[in-house]
Amino acid sequence: MIMNDRMHSQAVDAMFDAILSLKDREECYDFFKDLATVKEVHSLAQRYEVAALLTQGHTYQYIAKKTGASTATISRVNRSITDGSGIYDVVFERAGIPDDWKNDDQS
Repeated sequence: MIMNDRMHSQAVDAMFDAILSLKDREECYDFFKDLATVKEVHSLAQRYEVAALLTQGHTYQYIAKKTGASTATISRVNRSITDGSGIYDVVFERAGIPDDWKNDDQS
């Protein structure tokens, strides 16, 4: 994986190390509650859900309806999947995709 030089800094390294030190979901909730606003956390979670739905081949229209994400956000996430590091595949392989995000009827 190639490190994104624009993102890389000592502060980001320290934050990522802190995240990696968290032991469970409850600690993650506590950390992110203190680190970010609820809206920021929900925005990140929405992008993660969009990525899962895109990797399953869902349409932008379906994803927008299911997640509330704008087509601009969906397009941005899609670019990160097609032109990014490939980490979404790694994460979805390790963590799985929640059942309610898996391929269902696109109606």
